[in-house]
Amino acid sequence: MLCSAALGSTLLAAPAAAQTAPARPAATRFVADSLDQYVQRGMKLWQIPGLAVVVVKDGQVVVSKGYGVRDVSRPQERVDANTLFYIASNTKLFTGTALAQLEQEKKLSLNDPATKYLPDFRLYDPVSTQLVTVRDLLGHHLGTKTFQGDFTFWSSTLTREEILQRVRLLKPVYPFRQDYGYCNAGFLAAGQVIPAVTGGTSWEAYVEQTLLKPLGMTNTSMLTTGVAQRPNLARPYTTATGPLTLLPYDQLDNFGPAASMVSSVNDLGKWLQFQLDSGKVQGQRVLPWATLRRTRDVNTALSARKSALIPEHFRTYGLGVFADDYNGRQVFWHTGGADGFVSNTCFVPEEGLGIAVLTNQDNQSFFEALRYQLLDAYLGMPYQDRSRQLWNRAAPGNAEALADIKKLDARVAKKNKPELPLKAYAGQYTHPLYGPITIEAQGKQLVVHFSHHPNMTATLSYMDGQQFRTAYSTTAYGIFPATFTVESGQVKSVELRVSDGIEQDPYVFVRG
Repeated sequence: MLCSAALGSTLLAAPAAAQTAPARPAATRFVADSLDQYVQRGMKLWQIPGLAVVVVKDGQVVVSKGYGVRDVSRPQERVDANTLFYIASNTKLFTGTALAQLEQEKKLSLNDPATKYLPDFRLYDPVSTQLVTVRDLLGHHLGTKTFQGDFTFWSSTLTREEILQRVRLLKPVYPFRQDYGYCNAGFLAAGQVIPAVTGGTSWEAYVEQTLLKPLGMTNTSMLTTGVAQRPNLARPYTTATGPLTLLPYDQLDNFGPAASMVSSVNDLGKWLQFQLDSGKVQGQRVLPWATLRRTRDVNTALSARKSALIPEHFRTYGLGVFADDYNGRQVFWHTGGADGFVSNTCFVPEEGLGIAVLTNQDNQSFFEALRYQLLDAYLGMPYQDRSRQLWNRAAPGNAEALADIKKLDARVAKKNKPELPLKAYAGQYTHPLYGPITIEAQGKQLVVHFSHHPNMTATLSYMDGQQFRTAYSTTAYGIFPATFTVESGQVKSVELRVSDGIEQDPYVFVRG
């Protein structure tokens, strides 16, 4: 009877136990219960008008949605999963994959000299010119500083061919192949190998035929030309100089293989599924696994030190994609930044996990915080507010930058009289890489016209000594001092600088 009674108790208890829902994994709880609130709170803190996110898990899209607005002046224009954003350097893995596939087809070797396909291509040093390979171009091995030359190249009227002609003027700051310097012009050169080995098929046509069409990425544009007329395109904003400010759209077709693609999270979800299924789409092979594996192999070693911020111990670069560890799993990722847009894509093959975040405000780190937060949830990390963590790290620097601008404003407000008549500063100035700029006196200010950026000007307002405050019409370029050199009463040169996100070193333009 005891046995029978015990059995009866067990049977009676079973229905009650069945009614108790099993504990949900942390990732499921975060995505279902907390994601919307977390994103909305982060967007408010970081002043982000619009954001879209996609999460792929085990072959399924579990999140693909938008938040906020495409245009702050039109609050009815909401971001959705098909809203287009510039993805900038997330373009690079498409380029790296295309070249890896051409190698797989034995149409080239990534270890071939670049000059085999680009006979006129030159680096600053003739020995490096002879040694540089296609793989070097994809691995940021050229010895240049990160973003070196981009003030000249970025969103300029220079053609791809003209940019490559100017690469020989980039004086390296590191020994060839020794150090990592992120080089957009190098990726452009790598992309220009594609028409050389395909009989004239352009980079954009080859990537569209080889990747976009088979993956069904019908809402993705290879080039920025014409996208402003697309109906569901987010507008770009920044807070780099204070209040949220609308920016013009970058024109990046000249940098195509490095930065020109425009996409949505719905389309990037397909890209992530392709990456996670080793080159297949809905079970059908599109590219060999060997091609994708080649893009992920270590091309450049970056770090083998534990991060103080995230559970990472190493970082490498492949063919357009970073790799690191995150709480014991290997993660592949890349970020992208254009004026008014920052984004990232990320995939964790061991977990069948892919993430992409697109935003239309460039002076913020929430696009990275959200990626970390999702990785924490899916990879078993204890909860900590990554948005607040990154905000606390960024806030002092942002405050200092705005304080520096206020100091410049205060110097202008003193209304000091220039030591020379404004007309004495007017004329044409030249930089060996950039080429000519023209400065003219307009009223009580000077205005700079840029030969390769005809839609941008800079207003120079006198402060003191030989310094003027520089305010670019494209706000993302920043507000900085401009310093003139004067000898024997004659203006000889002017030093201009732009935001570090465009180029880190100033340019000295010499008067002609």
